[in-house]
Amino acid sequence: MRTIAVYSLKGGVGKTTLAVNLALCAAAAARRTLLWDLDAQSAASFLLGVTAAGAKEAKAVFAKDIDARKLVQPTAFPRLDLLPADASLRGLDRFLFGLDKRKRLAKLTEQLGHDYDRIILDAPPGLTETSEQVLRAADLVIVPLIPSPLSRRAFDEVAAFLARHAIRRSPILPVFNMVDRRRNMHRQALEENPGWPAVPMASAIEAMSAWPGEIALPPSSTPAGAALAALWRGIEKRLARLDRAD
Repeated sequence: MRTIAVYSLKGGVGKTTLAVNLALCAAAAARRTLLWDLDAQSAASFLLGVTAAGAKEAKAVFAKDIDARKLVQPTAFPRLDLLPADASLRGLDRFLFGLDKRKRLAKLTEQLGHDYDRIILDAPPGLTETSEQVLRAADLVIVPLIPSPLSRRAFDEVAAFLARHAIRRSPILPVFNMVDRRRNMHRQALEENPGWPAVPMASAIEAMSAWPGEIALPPSSTPAGAALAALWRGIEKRLARLDRAD
C-alpha cells in the first residue's frame, strides 16, 4: 500500500477535484483505492455522493474511539471507497496539538492499508496540525498550483516547510492545475517549469459539483483526460521507484 497526499497551502487551486480524479484513476487502474476526506468542508465526500453516517465520527477516528474501517463507505465506482469527512474535523487541529502524536495519521493509514493498494488523502489547505500529519503519512505529496508567477514561490514554501520540520522523506510533485493556455501568465509559468505535469481547464471537471455521485473521469481522448492519465502513470512510476528502494 502507498499513501498519496493532495495538499495545497491555499484553497481555490482545484485540490479536491484533483484528489477525486486521481482516486478515480487509481480505481480504473485496478487498484483497490481509498479516498480519505480530511477537509472539514467535505467537498470530496459531496462529489462522490457520500454522506458521513454520523456528525462527529471523523475526528473520533484519531482519538481511536471508533475504528476507521467502520466509517469507510463504498462509492458508485468499482474498487473505490471513501472515508468521509464531517463537521467534527473543524476541531481536529486542536485535538492533534493536544494529543502530541505526530504519526497518528500514519499509523491509521498503515492499519487501513491491509485492505487497499492506494490511499489518497485530500488534505485541508494551510500549514496546520492536520496538514503536518498528512505530510508525515504520505509516500508522495501532490501539490496542485495555478500557473502564475507566484507558482514557484508557493511550491518552494511547501518544500521549505517540509525541510524546516524534518517531515519524512516524501517526494513532492508540483502539478499545474486548471491550466488555460490562452492566458499569458499560464503560458509563461509553463515555459518556466517545463517538467511539471499540467492538467488543463475542462468543463467536465468544473461541472463535477453539479453531479455529485455521478461524476466520471474525462475521456482519455480529451486533453484533460489524457493529462490525468499521464499524471497517474507518472505517479505510479514514482511509487514503483519507492518500492524498489524499499
